[in-house]
Amino acid sequence: MSIDTLNPATGQLIRSYTEMTGEEVERRIQAAATAFGIWRRESFEKKSVMMKNAAARLRSNQDSYARLMAFEMGKPLTQGLAEIEKSARVCEYYAEQAEAFLKPEEISTDASKSYAAFEPLGVLLAVMPWNFPFWQVFRAAVPALMAGNTVLLKHASNVPDCAEAIEAIFKVAGFPEGVFTNLFVRTERTEYLVGHPLVKAVTLTGSVGAGRAVAAKAGAGLKKSVLELGGSDAYIILDDADLEEAVKICAASRLINSGQSCVSAKRFIVEAGVHDAFLKGLVSEMRHQKMGDPLEDGTTVGPLARKDLRDGVHRQVTDSVAQGAKLILGGHIPPLDGFFYAPTILSEVIPGMTAFDEEIFGPVAAVTRARDEADAIRLANDSVFGLGAAIFTKDVKKGERIAHEELKAGCAFVNAAVKSDLRLPFGGVDQSGYGRELGIYGIREFVNIKAVYVR
Repeated sequence: MSIDTLNPATGQLIRSYTEMTGEEVERRIQAAATAFGIWRRESFEKKSVMMKNAAARLRSNQDSYARLMAFEMGKPLTQGLAEIEKSARVCEYYAEQAEAFLKPEEISTDASKSYAAFEPLGVLLAVMPWNFPFWQVFRAAVPALMAGNTVLLKHASNVPDCAEAIEAIFKVAGFPEGVFTNLFVRTERTEYLVGHPLVKAVTLTGSVGAGRAVAAKAGAGLKKSVLELGGSDAYIILDDADLEEAVKICAASRLINSGQSCVSAKRFIVEAGVHDAFLKGLVSEMRHQKMGDPLEDGTTVGPLARKDLRDGVHRQVTDSVAQGAKLILGGHIPPLDGFFYAPTILSEVIPGMTAFDEEIFGPVAAVTRARDEADAIRLANDSVFGLGAAIFTKDVKKGERIAHEELKAGCAFVNAAVKSDLRLPFGGVDQSGYGRELGIYGIREFVNIKAVYVR
């Protein structure tokens, strides 16, 4: 069966791909299981050399990989280059840190020797999305590989060339056959892969619906899973914030990847005293962005990845306006080829409106007026999601207290946009998922933490 991929900037067919047969999928799963028996015993030194080779390969081909993302999912070139560099750095980070992160930890007991050891689980299935087609894969796969697991990639169907390119990176870097394998299959076959007896764990980045389906299947098989799902991140702007700086950070966060980021700013909760000034500044910042061909220099807002996604964003905007939100900017499908959506600002957004309650995966900012600090915190936490949150205030101690003690989120930032950092745990709570990626916590997700006791 063939799968068509379209250029989101033009709507034109890139090419048709043939889905892997069941026999080919089975062969690749078996190869991953066989490779695990050898790979799990490979030295950190040798794995580190291969992983640094992968980083070098990423950098030496960064221009072609960035263009590939632009063609397949519409990412502006400068953002694509940044994504490739970040992917290279995560390879280097775990190449240098994995051995220390997984070193047995001695624990004093009545034994002559006792410790916690960290051992790989086996074959990991990585179900990955299209919005960061290189970074999402590398941040999940690299720590798993360095821990001694082998990885099967089920990538989004609209970025098949990116998936093939990633598999080639690991192959050229020296990773043995079966250690990292791409499976080009439709989404409908994901649950079969999760339930396969040779698959021992699964990691997914995607929608809440996809997370529920994968978690149910993994749970039925008693398999470890990590889910990084959607987010409707709230950015609180207090009366004492540096407004000029806050506006710039908030606009940039809302428009990163043309608004298609789970961890970008989506809801702006603004104290009444600075609400109007913040809104005016946000309009100015978002109005002057360059929307267009992601391959052109200076483009900051590209197309959305698919027509159905663009149409879904427009429906969410029109529903919100019908519910009482005020359309301040944008709110329309521009007369361009491809799947573009105009940068949009909605004000007077309140709980119960679509723009407040749902994640909008596009360049749409929802602005909500808060009476005071306590009301702002309440509104920020009034969400089924809990991925990221940020607070802007000149009182850094107060900002830290609110971030630490008050905000319901897996990641809470003060006077900065929420982002994933190689050294920090990344993930969410509630319907944003569970488990953590990156840092020491990410590499310990897919290991058996074994107690060893010697009398």
